[in-house]
Amino acid sequence: MTGLLSARDLSVTFGNGRQRTAVVRGVSLDLPEKAVFAVLGESGSGKTMLARTLIGLEPPESAVTGRVTFAGAEIRPARAAVRRRLLGSQIGLVSQDPTSSLDAMRTVGAQLREVLRRHEGLDARTRRQEAIRRLEQVHLHRPEEVVRKYPFELSGGMRQRVSIALALCGRPRLLVADEPSSALDAIVGARVVDLIDELRRTTGTSVVFVTHDIGVAARIAHEEVDRVGVMLGGRFVEYGPATAVLARPRHPYTRALLASEPSASVPRGELATVPRELRTAEWGPLQQVGTDHWVASEVTA
Repeated sequence: MTGLLSARDLSVTFGNGRQRTAVVRGVSLDLPEKAVFAVLGESGSGKTMLARTLIGLEPPESAVTGRVTFAGAEIRPARAAVRRRLLGSQIGLVSQDPTSSLDAMRTVGAQLREVLRRHEGLDARTRRQEAIRRLEQVHLHRPEEVVRKYPFELSGGMRQRVSIALALCGRPRLLVADEPSSALDAIVGARVVDLIDELRRTTGTSVVFVTHDIGVAARIAHEEVDRVGVMLGGRFVEYGPATAVLARPRHPYTRALLASEPSASVPRGELATVPRELRTAEWGPLQQVGTDHWVASEVTA
């Protein structure tokens, strides 16, 4: 395996015996240092389950097979305690709903100071100063006032910036961002995506970015080193450099997905949709079609 984060033949199933349902099916990927891996797919494609399973946050009732390595060390199969030690220190998580990562009963400053104490061992005075600096880092105005506020006193965009600041407190090497802009309006969401892009460049943090939005995927994964995996039915049907997958897609599902993206330049009329037969077709193993560019071919009877 190569890269900061690697997975081989990762699968997640639910149920018992013959009634087991696969929600992630044989996924392999490599994420280089200081790069973005955008997991792109429609609702129900398995992208969130994949991202959470990579870092050991899959539901306890699920069954997981396959291998995952992080920074050269095998974290799956491994004891859950190994993965828990990485969370917050070397791996940070930003969820779709920022309220899920914030304590409604504590001020923003108290939460930041607690994470800084746990992961960086700073004294009380330094923690107070560092909490304000971390809010400045995510471009929150008047951070000295924000630290005294409770989450319910902040807008959705401000709460998401606070959750990003919390996720980065341990100076993680990997940030997993699960649809971080989808619950926000378009303008605020774009600013959050741009913030994550800026932070990955200034801090060197690698990012797994989950999204259903093609425009967002293109906004965050735009460097030569960045990768995109297009998910359908729990697996990748196209995988490769972002510059190739998003600009020159080779799989018919990827092309249909890109064609369905609303655009002001499209003539008035019905919007393009992904044909049902592409969603229900049986796709074979990934085949290499370019430099680290892989595409699944349709299985014919």
